Amino acid sequence: MTAAKPIPARMKGLNRAEICDVNFQEFVRDWNGQRDVAPAPNEAILDGSALDAKGFRELFESQLISRHLDLMARVLRVQNKVFYTIGSSGHEGNAMVARLTRHTDPAFLHYRSGGFMAERFRKLPGMDPIMDSALSFAASKDDPASGGRHKVWGSKPLWVLPQTSTIASHLPKALGTALAIEQGPRIGHELPIPNDSIAICSFGDASSNHATAQTAFNAAAWTAYQKLPAPVLFVCEDNGIGISVKTPSGWVAQNFRHRQDLDYFYADGLDLAEGYGQVQAAVEHCRRTRRPTFLHLRTTRIMGHAGTDFEIEWRSIEELCAVEATDPLLRSAAIALESGLMSKDEILALYEDTRKKCFAAAHDADSRPRLTELADVMKPLAPYTPDAVRKEAARTPEAARREQAFGGEGKLPEKQPARHLAIQINNALHDLFAKYPQALLFGEDVALKGGVYTVTKGLQKAFSGKRVFNTLLDETIILGLAQGYANMGMLPFPEIQYLAYFHNACDQIRGEAASLQFFSNGQYRNPMVMRIASLGYQRGFGGHFHNDNSITALRDIPGLVVGCPSRGDDAATMLRTMAALAQVDGRVCAFLEPIALYMAKDLYEPGDGGWLTEYPAPNETMELGEGRVYGDGDDLVIFTFGNGVPMSLRAAKQIQAKHGWKTRVVDLRWLVPLNETYIRAQAKNAKRMIIVDEGRHSAGVGEGVVTAIVEGGYGARPFQRVVGADTFTPLAGAAFLVIPSDEDIVAAADRLAGV
Repeated sequence: MTAAKPIPARMKGLNRAEICDVNFQEFVRDWNGQRDVAPAPNEAILDGSALDAKGFRELFESQLISRHLDLMARVLRVQNKVFYTIGSSGHEGNAMVARLTRHTDPAFLHYRSGGFMAERFRKLPGMDPIMDSALSFAASKDDPASGGRHKVWGSKPLWVLPQTSTIASHLPKALGTALAIEQGPRIGHELPIPNDSIAICSFGDASSNHATAQTAFNAAAWTAYQKLPAPVLFVCEDNGIGISVKTPSGWVAQNFRHRQDLDYFYADGLDLAEGYGQVQAAVEHCRRTRRPTFLHLRTTRIMGHAGTDFEIEWRSIEELCAVEATDPLLRSAAIALESGLMSKDEILALYEDTRKKCFAAAHDADSRPRLTELADVMKPLAPYTPDAVRKEAARTPEAARREQAFGGEGKLPEKQPARHLAIQINNALHDLFAKYPQALLFGEDVALKGGVYTVTKGLQKAFSGKRVFNTLLDETIILGLAQGYANMGMLPFPEIQYLAYFHNACDQIRGEAASLQFFSNGQYRNPMVMRIASLGYQRGFGGHFHNDNSITALRDIPGLVVGCPSRGDDAATMLRTMAALAQVDGRVCAFLEPIALYMAKDLYEPGDGGWLTEYPAPNETMELGEGRVYGDGDDLVIFTFGNGVPMSLRAAKQIQAKHGWKTRVVDLRWLVPLNETYIRAQAKNAKRMIIVDEGRHSAGVGEGVVTAIVEGGYGARPFQRVVGADTFTPLAGAAFLVIPSDEDIVAAADRLAGV
């Protein structure tokens, strides 16, 4: 039995980046194989390969660029010249995917995509992957991807939409984009890319197990099962490990090879000559058949998860050396030598020249300005151009389109009697769909049924199933679809059936939709108006998941706009403004519809019709942040929203009778961002204040109102909070014990009066 070859001392060190660097140089210098006659540029690089010599050389160059960016980052991070060390080493074979796709195929990439990016940069003249990447590594304001906000792979001209690092969270919107590519032409919408484009989405083997990834695979197969096109290329870059957790050998193939309606292809990402034809087959299949395609790309991971991952502390030196021996750059160098395309000196010269370019670019990038002012950091987060939004919100649909949508001039909503909230939301949606031919509404039960509360009834009939349609019951996919449609220039109105269900998919807004403008420096946008049936006080259909009263998760999302109307006319004008915010500024908006007020007609007494409103004129709008005030008293000012508005009005009537106080009820209407200036203006002359917040005691809207009042200098005024309890909502009558009531508001006034 032959003894194992001893491991050289230099390969036992802590700095694996340095070891891999030397490994490549030694491999090339020591290579003594047989060289072939150099192929012509258009000839196969090796016999039987689908890759020609010209293509191989360019792919090899892209691999070297990716590798030296990694090596540069490891060296300069300790000097605080770069700020990101998660690298692409071992994954450089993904450059093949870039070469075989178009720069107009939208790409949603995971962080080990240096090879892909270097190769895609060839698609347009004048592009410099080294300098652009160096600026991103250095967090420079000149970074063309994010403006220095994050190290992301992104490019506006190359259709690479920047991604954050949340595990697998980009898969639903990649699928959504693929479906949008097909949906756009069906509704007469002109896409910003060719109609036969495909969406590309890359991720690791560990990420493929994540629930968010699984929901995307399921929805893609669900779509294909119905013979509907879904041209998405899922690229699973399988390196066999997630940080330190190993993927069971063969798991990815076993899990995906036979999955129904998800077409599986395998490719060797460690060998350009072998893998190129395999990748080509997957790409061509996806583009030709328009079916969801799963490309299982073999890769490896060398140099650890990131610069702070000292693998030698938890992996044996034998295992590390075995992994490093599979370095795809070693195989590429061998192909270059075996084919006769390049000599040892040519390879080493190219290697060192690439190193010099990367370090030169990094030093240049380090000299560029970085973000040093908060205003600059936040500039792309929540763009708002009030005049343009106001003008767009007031723009009315063509008269003929309105009449067609409502069934005739005599049926226009402004000609009808005062109606309740649900009807006026429905009318406003009809108006908006007549105004925006690119608008889509989708979700669970929204089509023929018209939603659980019939709020969308008649929309599909008026605007066809191409624009109003049901989805599978998966909130993550609903919001992924919304992002995809928005990426392709459409205006989505996704519906989340209940507020509690939003939490199932919160990261699609928090981590993805709301962050896109921030991480792309405003170059990409995914506007939408997300409708959510919300809050408590339902009678006859109870329990926590249908009466969730917490909007804390929504309040915590930077850049999100959240509004909550309490009456029909406000709902209509708020929807117009939200649609304008989305259309003009690319904003992501959440429209909270109080379920218990959908059918509310009366205010003080049964039959008084006090909560019915007329439909506002089509050009009437509501300013972002503008509240509604009832009464002009200063003895007591009540701040509230949603269900709290009619409750506060009823309570105010009792309080005035009981204490003789002249009251004022302030409906905030807009909950995120809270208009603190408006709140302080309403608090200025108040002798006493009550904040009525139907949310929970902790982290609710009321806390923001109190903070605005206190920071405005009015905290010494007597005030009370009337809020929900920090609990889940029980069933039946007990549900009303955990949320504010008219009586609770009156009791708070009694406490202020010293009663």
